[in-house]
Amino acid sequence: MKRLTTGDFTEASAPFALFTEWLEDAKASEPNDPNAMALATADADGMPNVRMVLLKGFDEDGFVFYTNTESNKGNELAGNMQAALCFHWKSLRRQVRVRGRVEQVPDAEADAYFASRPRDSRIGAWASQQSRPLESRFALEKAVAKNAAKYAIGEVPRPPHWTGFRILPQSLEFWMDKPFRLHDRVVFSRMDDGGWERTRLYP
Repeated sequence: MKRLTTGDFTEASAPFALFTEWLEDAKASEPNDPNAMALATADADGMPNVRMVLLKGFDEDGFVFYTNTESNKGNELAGNMQAALCFHWKSLRRQVRVRGRVEQVPDAEADAYFASRPRDSRIGAWASQQSRPLESRFALEKAVAKNAAKYAIGEVPRPPHWTGFRILPQSLEFWMDKPFRLHDRVVFSRMDDGGWERTRLYP
């Protein structure tokens, strides 16, 4: 497939192919975490919440990240399985926005990813009561030590409260900086047949 350039990306008809190219460009230019993305959810009152998470996988079905299901984001997703993402690559002056429904990944997928993490990160998943009040840094270190001793031998299993979520995009918007704020913007919207409708937007 011909590689898209900064001049013709708005003619793309396959959003995930374009996203793949942009992510590869970001890996070559961003100093830290090219897979970082802002995740927006909403609580039971409709109040939005946003934080940075890391993209851990994607394909034509959607974008995957992992978290503690008892955290704020986990509780918000349990009550409203919809979310939005924003990738911003400052070095490239590009942005991608994603909106869609959310589903939990299968246990086998979560198990495989958890097993690939560094051992200390797996211990940390057991030790951290994410988003809940912490009396002191020492209390966290004590919890880490306790779980490290508990799982000193053998594999560290995935906690039942730790899993992945996949955002199934209904729309993906690609934005590229242009002089005089006359930016390029293209949004891909999912159609009923599973295909994509491409619309160019005013900046």
